[in-house]
Amino acid sequence: MDLLRGLAICMALMNHVNMQLLGAEVPYTQGLPRQLVSSLVWNGQFGVQIFFVISGFLITSTTLRRWGSVSAVNVGDFYRLRFARIAPLLMLLLVILSLLHLAHVKEFVVSPKTGGLGRALAAALTFHVNLLEARRGYLPASWDILWSLSVEEMFYLGFPLACRVLRRVSAVSALLLVFVLLGPFARSQAFNHNPVWREYSYLGGMDGIALGCLTALLSAKTRLSSTTLRVLGAAGTMMLVFILGFSISVYRWGLGRNGLDMTVLAVGVCMVLIAVAQMRWQAPIFLGPLVRVGALSYEVYLTHVFVVLSLFHLFLIMNKPIQTVPAMFLAVLLLSGLLGALISRNYSEPMNRWLRARWVRDAARYSAVLKTGTIAKSATAVSP
Repeated sequence: MDLLRGLAICMALMNHVNMQLLGAEVPYTQGLPRQLVSSLVWNGQFGVQIFFVISGFLITSTTLRRWGSVSAVNVGDFYRLRFARIAPLLMLLLVILSLLHLAHVKEFVVSPKTGGLGRALAAALTFHVNLLEARRGYLPASWDILWSLSVEEMFYLGFPLACRVLRRVSAVSALLLVFVLLGPFARSQAFNHNPVWREYSYLGGMDGIALGCLTALLSAKTRLSSTTLRVLGAAGTMMLVFILGFSISVYRWGLGRNGLDMTVLAVGVCMVLIAVAQMRWQAPIFLGPLVRVGALSYEVYLTHVFVVLSLFHLFLIMNKPIQTVPAMFLAVLLLSGLLGALISRNYSEPMNRWLRARWVRDAARYSAVLKTGTIAKSATAVSP
């Protein structure tokens, strides 16, 4: 799963470097096949969808192992656990972005058109950066990345409440299926005429999270045969290759215009997830760095813009030597991973443990459960 997250974060980083190069009118893709360029630097949105699916799978799996069933979810502890993981780094990022805005650093200034600093802070803290950008235009890149956090955390505000109210797995699954069905409509050009909202809408992202949740519920309830798991894993991988490697044809065939390309991608990820979870597949050792980046995906995602902008400014100072573009892509991937590891080790994870130990009832028991899998033991091999 961390391997998939590592691939997803690489897609996002490559996309953001590409956007900087396009803004500076650097013709670095001349002579390259269109599909190769699309697969390498235009799959950022697909990467976010992969994140959404894995997030839904992990959160639901750990919820079942902490509390044993969806009806037993402790809503307060659920929120505290999410706060401990998400809030420390988010708050630090917002403080840094606010200081850079007040210092009038060009790339970090929130324009009056989008509401200024106060409006951006309010949107980030109440999870509607996506809505703000759809109504008033894009925020600076360092703020813009928070749109996906808005979608994800808004989903998790309602998830434990739905579990406690509906109680039955069948009822929760039915609600999740509603999100799955609405997702393509939210992304469709025919039903959504705002191009920003097509990419950033709540429903357009929540279907991926819902599919991940449904996959976790299925994995916890049903043990599939090894043959079935191999078929699912192979079919899911083929669907990923189809969407990520043939995106131009996928769009030409109408799947993109109708919002179904993201659905196909999400279903493929779900098939791979249930296969690797129940088979307890481990990534080869040589892919270890990519797996590690996947485990640090939250830290890397929230901080990589600083690396991207710094290296891009160096590129501009050097008078945009086009032969150094591949090295810049590689440097962004490497340095973003190192920065994420540094922040995780020295700040976000220590804060996460400190907050959980003080705010979450039975935090030690939850930690033991996640390590041993003694509650509602399933075949899901996920990390807490």
